[in-house]
Parts: sequence; C-alpha cells; structure tokens
Amino acid sequence: MRPAPLRSTLVTLALAVAVTAVAQSQQAAQSLYDQGKWQEAATAAAALNTSAGFALAAEATTAGAGLSADAQKKPLFEKAQGYARQAIALDKNNADAYFELARAQGRLAQYSGILNSLNLAGDMKKNLDQAIRLRPNMAGAYVALGLWHANLVSKGGAATFLTGAKKAQIVPNFEKAIALEPNVAVHRIEYANALLLQGNKAGAAAQLQKAVSLPADTFWEKRDLEAAKAQLAKLQ
Repeated sequence: MRPAPLRSTLVTLALAVAVTAVAQSQQAAQSLYDQGKWQEAATAAAALNTSAGFALAAEATTAGAGLSADAQKKPLFEKAQGYARQAIALDKNNADAYFELARAQGRLAQYSGILNSLNLAGDMKKNLDQAIRLRPNMAGAYVALGLWHANLVSKGGAATFLTGAKKAQIVPNFEKAIALEPNVAVHRIEYANALLLQGNKAGAAAQLQKAVSLPADTFWEKRDLEAAKAQLAKLQ
C-alpha cells in the first residue's frame, strides 16, 4: 500500500488532469460555436455534462434556431430551454444559465400565442433579474432587459400593465450594457432595434453607425455586422 501522502498527491494530480480536460473540451465546443457550427457545438458542449457545457449548448441552439426554417424554430427554442434548465440544475449560481434560459424564452415568445407569450415574458424577466443578481456586470443581460421593456411597451398598455414593462427602463439598460462593453457591436445593434420600436430612426442610425465600425471576428459577429450594414443602408 502506498503511503497516504503519495495517494493524496496522485488523487490531486488526477483531478487536475480531469479539470484541464473538461476546460479544453469546453474551449473546443466554444471554438465550434464561434465558427458557426452550432449543431456540433451544442452536441459537444452538452456531452460534457457540466453546467457550463449545458449553458453553451443552450446558447448555440438558440443561435442556430435563427438560421433554421420557421418550422424548426419553436422546437429548437424549447430544446435550448431544456439545456439551460439542465445547466441550472447542476449549478444554481450559473448566471449564464439563467441568461440563456431567458434568451430562449424571449425567442420562443415570438412564436407563441398572446397568453403564453406574456407568461414567457414574466419568466424571462425573473431569469434576467437572477442572472444580474449573480453577475451584476453581465452586459448581455442588460441588453435583454432593454429589449424586454422595448418590445412590451411597443405592444401597448395591456402588455405593460400585465408585465410591468416601462418605457423609462429601455435606455438606461442599454446605456449600462454599452458602458460595460463599449466595443461589442451586438449591444448597439439591439439598441438600434429597440429605438426603432419607439420610432426613433435617427437614434437607431447613430447606434448602427457605431456598430459597423467595430471589429467582427466570429461567424456570429460577422453575421450581425452584415445585418447592421443592411439596416443602416435602409435608414440612410
């Protein structure tokens, strides 16, 4: 039998190797996602059976739904919710998991009936609030909150009464996100979308003008950049 200190050292080394392998696998899945290979990324990330892996699988699936046929979107958003819930089950302090659950719910609401979409809006707000409680500097969550208020305000008084959405909360959430991550183009693109919902074309064009000047490295960033350029051209 090996001395206890040696056994302890071997166990520590084995754990370190395992943690490193998981981290590398997470990075590999992230790389697939950054290349636009969302299906492969989701499969690889979910196979890790970790909270971070399931959160990435949810992100990839939600993003992939945006490239898919309309008939496939709703099932994919539901699948993304499932991944996010698995992430939360494994780690209730994973801010990314709550954010991805909220994001999938927001997308799903666009393909649901009025009552169900309002229920999803309520759940989305709770999950975004929880993500921010866990990580107060999560810029993406503030963007999502800004969009949440903007979309519901645009639907009229009944939607704002039932959900508590407020026009006065739109700009502050986007400004907070941009202050945290000024060089992330998608924040400004979504800000432009929110401003357009309010009929502010000049403000939207200003945000898009800034967005198209920012670098785009990943498949998704390049796609957002092209969409921003096209939308800006329509406003000019």
